[in-house]
Amino acid sequence: MPDHTITLGNVELISLSDGFPLRSPLTPFPDTKIEQWREFPGLLDGNDQYTSRYGTVAVRSEGKLIIVDTGLQEADGTLMDDMKAKGDPAAVDLVVFTHLHPDHVGWNLTNGRPNFPNARYLAPRKDWDYWTQPEVAAGAAHITNQMLPLQDLNLIDLMDDGYKITGELTTVPTPGHTPGHVSITIASAGERGYILGDVAHNLAQAHYTDWCPIFDIEPEVSRKTRHQVLDMLEAEGIMVSAGHFPHPGFGHFVRVASRRVWQGI
Repeated sequence: MPDHTITLGNVELISLSDGFPLRSPLTPFPDTKIEQWREFPGLLDGNDQYTSRYGTVAVRSEGKLIIVDTGLQEADGTLMDDMKAKGDPAAVDLVVFTHLHPDHVGWNLTNGRPNFPNARYLAPRKDWDYWTQPEVAAGAAHITNQMLPLQDLNLIDLMDDGYKITGELTTVPTPGHTPGHVSITIASAGERGYILGDVAHNLAQAHYTDWCPIFDIEPEVSRKTRHQVLDMLEAEGIMVSAGHFPHPGFGHFVRVASRRVWQGI
């Protein structure tokens, strides 16, 4: 099995990445201390920097090829090249967004043309309603450039809570990071999985679950959601796909002594 692919029942997940930026952890988490980050072996380099990931995942379920989130689309972005190396963008049936931040909708279109020419796009209704408010959209170029054109092209559908993407994939509301953020549950042939979205941004949050990055729009809601979700994933031993965690982003939240930790595969 390639290191970028896992199978859960009849569902296949294929890890994709749009880049690996190097940054100080204190940039997204300014209320933390560098000594706390040094508690995690191998997370930081010698300059106290860590390698993040703009990750997404392709899912094969019930004959459909589904892309969950579409990266950032910067000049050094790698998502489309990574995707072409592992498959054909023209074969994508659905593009599903966990939320509408710029690093999750970036490759919807290039020069006004959809990068997934045969796909329909699914966005959480509550996030769409938030981001398309005129006063919000006015300060969000990614909405103007990457989301509203999908509406003009009649390519986008909105998902309410508990939306069935396929019989094996269902959205679940996980608000806070954005008002309408969703995660996706997987249930197939007795096996379970969970596409996390941005409920957590860094493996350090497995232990420091109260930590909120600066990107969380509603920090208190996000903190409550993160505790509920990570507690459940740990207790039930569910396989997780986490887009900002180290490649390939697949693993479990497990208990080691008094700490919850991320155990990647």
